[in-house]
Amino acid sequence: MIRNDIRAISAYHVPDSDGLIKLDAMENPYPLPENLRSEWARLLGASDINRYPDADMLDLRQRIAEREGVNADQVLIGNGSDEIIQMLIMAADQGACAVPKPTFVMYENIARWLKRPVASLPLKPDFSLDAMAFLNMCAREKASLAFLACPNNPTGNMWPREDIQKITENFRGLLVIDEAYGPFAEQTYSDMIGRNVMLLRTFSKLGMAGLRLGYALGDAEIIADLNKVRLPYNINSLTQISVCFFLDHYEVFEEQAKKICGERERMRAALTGLTKVEVFPSQANFLLLRVAKADAVFAGLKDAGILIKNLHAKGSLLENCLRVTIGLPEENDRFINALKELI
Repeated sequence: MIRNDIRAISAYHVPDSDGLIKLDAMENPYPLPENLRSEWARLLGASDINRYPDADMLDLRQRIAEREGVNADQVLIGNGSDEIIQMLIMAADQGACAVPKPTFVMYENIARWLKRPVASLPLKPDFSLDAMAFLNMCAREKASLAFLACPNNPTGNMWPREDIQKITENFRGLLVIDEAYGPFAEQTYSDMIGRNVMLLRTFSKLGMAGLRLGYALGDAEIIADLNKVRLPYNINSLTQISVCFFLDHYEVFEEQAKKICGERERMRAALTGLTKVEVFPSQANFLLLRVAKADAVFAGLKDAGILIKNLHAKGSLLENCLRVTIGLPEENDRFINALKELI
């Protein structure tokens, strides 16, 4: 009754974090200020949840469009970025889905669920991207869709503008630049949006992960076609109300993002000073580390009450790599001190 290829794979695993310092999922660690929380609750309480949500989400799209400097018909809304990735893979012309590797796992996972071939190009040992080799692979594998996470997850690095520009100018399919970690990066590629280039963003990393709302910016005709495969009422009323309200107070989340960037640099300096830790450059809200015996270090940190992400895969570019989300200052200190005891 279930496809054999689906039965053969494992479900996406979200580890239990109960009782642990949670530094594994790239969430904003700062809670919503109390003055906003009470007003937000009042708005939610007045919602008519007996009615379906606004299927067109015009108010929400207009607010996002105004912030992004585009028209409302250039905005596509999804239940997290994952749903938009699914829409793109469903709707794109026949051909392979091209990705660098390692990158965000859901590009490949969703493509395989939908039986679309995946073409991947390994990054260089320093996690840089060979733009010409990527273009050559796309041409060879007849790729119709490509995803580039900028900054990249799980490596955290930002590929040079000239490399991304080269790909946008020469790729013959639909290129999706995923700026999920844009709030923590020094630059954006929003100026590259065009007929064959879309930008993917999310509110999750900024402090609204529980709302599950992502959006894409692109050509209005492409967005109109993608809306044909978007499920009706895909964004519930409470999320729509919430995001519209939080957009009116966006400066609160921007200030939190600045704090996270400051903590990221403080953590990077502290970890770089440890002789047995290799710290990679990051423009995201996490750091990628390489240590000896990553499995043992991961287990030791968990025993110490700290949950991070273990990316170790023997023989891969991520061999002995761990990824740690930037948390509150006291959480980051706990992590650094625990790591010192384990390496």
